[in-house]
Amino acid sequence: MKIISDVNELKTYLKTQNETRGFVPTMGALHDGHLSLIKEAKKACDFVVVSIFVNPTQFLAGEDLDKYPSRNDADIKICALAGVDVVFLPQKHNIYGHDEVSLKAPNVRGFVLEGATRPGHFDGVLTVVNKLFNIVNPDYAYFGKKDAQQLNLIALMVKQLFLDVKIVAVDTVRESDGLALSSRNIYLSKEERKEALKISLSLYEASKMLQKKIYDAKEIKVEMSKILEPLEIGYIEILNRDFEMIEQVEIGNTIILVEALVGTTRLLDNIWL
Repeated sequence: MKIISDVNELKTYLKTQNETRGFVPTMGALHDGHLSLIKEAKKACDFVVVSIFVNPTQFLAGEDLDKYPSRNDADIKICALAGVDVVFLPQKHNIYGHDEVSLKAPNVRGFVLEGATRPGHFDGVLTVVNKLFNIVNPDYAYFGKKDAQQLNLIALMVKQLFLDVKIVAVDTVRESDGLALSSRNIYLSKEERKEALKISLSLYEASKMLQKKIYDAKEIKVEMSKILEPLEIGYIEILNRDFEMIEQVEIGNTIILVEALVGTTRLLDNIWL
């Protein structure tokens, strides 16, 4: 496994590799969720690149950029054991220069849910992912369904900018008690960890209501909010897969999304129906 930080060095090296190329972009602090992306890439591709880069442009003022978990040595070992071919480990100066050209998130999908409370966040996400795609030039790129809005916007960017990469969505990985894996889970105290389970429990309640053929979005959201108490709810939304509001769940075309604050940690989860 090669570890490369320089953009030109990586591009030059990748020109010598003609196999089907899979790419898993990450911000490090790798867990089993990331491993599931790598495993999917290994199944379909002959050559796999993982990037580890905590992207500063997607963090707003006052967010957790400075304390975002970083453990590069452990992450590199994980990648080696998983059979990754290249770890791309750039520094900020490798990716960004002065007077930057940047992408703008779409005016509708980019400014609801996460975008409503974090204006500019998705501008940073799309800009860095586009840069990484141009550097790695992958055939396939792998993203988790847990970050559903991010996944949707990246797929939209690929379509609208005519990028030659196939986006592969991978199911959310959960701990045995149902909590969705996230690098931010390490921020949770023991008590907060228990409280965080209300997020997945609220989604489980929505699933039970659908089994009873209750499809009304408002009714489902009311019951979910009861389970989430007393957490501070960022949003509970029921959308179709184009991220449009719907009044009734459409099986096969719906995502139920939750954002809640557990202590000082913002957590996301969802189910795809």
